[in-house]
Amino acid sequence: MSPPRPTVDTALTHRMTESPLLFVDVDGVLNPFPELPDGYEEHHLFPKDDEPVRLSPTHGPWLAELAAVFQLVWATGWGDEANRLLCPFFGLRSLEAIELPPVPFEPQEKVPVIASFAGDRAVAWLDDVVTPEALDWAASRTAPTLLVHVDSRVGLQRANIDRLLSWAAGL
Repeated sequence: MSPPRPTVDTALTHRMTESPLLFVDVDGVLNPFPELPDGYEEHHLFPKDDEPVRLSPTHGPWLAELAAVFQLVWATGWGDEANRLLCPFFGLRSLEAIELPPVPFEPQEKVPVIASFAGDRAVAWLDDVVTPEALDWAASRTAPTLLVHVDSRVGLQRANIDRLLSWAAGL
């Protein structure tokens, strides 16, 4: 008689083999404000809005690096417009976009939506506004969670990318 075979928690195995999620905000992260930092170009993507969108071509390859490790998800008031307007600029395929409350909304209103989408998966989140509610949510999770604050005056930097890649490599 052979010894009993160990049972495998298939849900746990599936979680361990899934890519971690990376929630990506746009305004303040990929679109810095209030000034135009070096390396960014201004684009008038919204004709009714006087404020241009500031984008850096450097972010395309960086986001592609992240997409090789993470499942990127838009976490922005732009919603699916981020796919239409930003993915072609950055050379990305369309990403899932979580449905946030109608704009304008308070930054802490992102937390329940992100929490619901994330479930029990490993999560990183790039945002220029990291609220106390987001910090509490991250601290309460059992799944690995990393919140990365981006300075809205300079936007996404290489150090942010390296931090995310290093964190994911340690999972």
